[in-house]
Amino acid sequence: MEVTAKVSSVRITPRKMGLLADEVRGKGINEALNYLRFSPRKRTAHVLHTLLKSAVANADERETVDVDTLFVKTILVGQGTTLKRFRPRAKGSAFRIHKKTSHVSVTLAER
Repeated sequence: MEVTAKVSSVRITPRKMGLLADEVRGKGINEALNYLRFSPRKRTAHVLHTLLKSAVANADERETVDVDTLFVKTILVGQGTTLKRFRPRAKGSAFRIHKKTSHVSVTLAER
């Protein structure tokens, strides 16, 4: 039995999110949650921690899955929409700033 959870348009770059997702992929759910709780990347880890807890809640709602036997089967990080902003520069010109967002989806399965 597999359960999924998704979060869209998180204001963290996909590269930063992907680095932490690689660390969690394949681990048991309790081990992954503990890793994220004590990770030095607090902001990114908080988003992934709440997403994993949401997936566990989805699994618990089905009542056919033992929550303790779950593991992170897949965790995919993709690029979302890019917010385009401008900063004033010398001589009346402007530079573009790209604020990237990311979409994350998690699939949990039983061992």
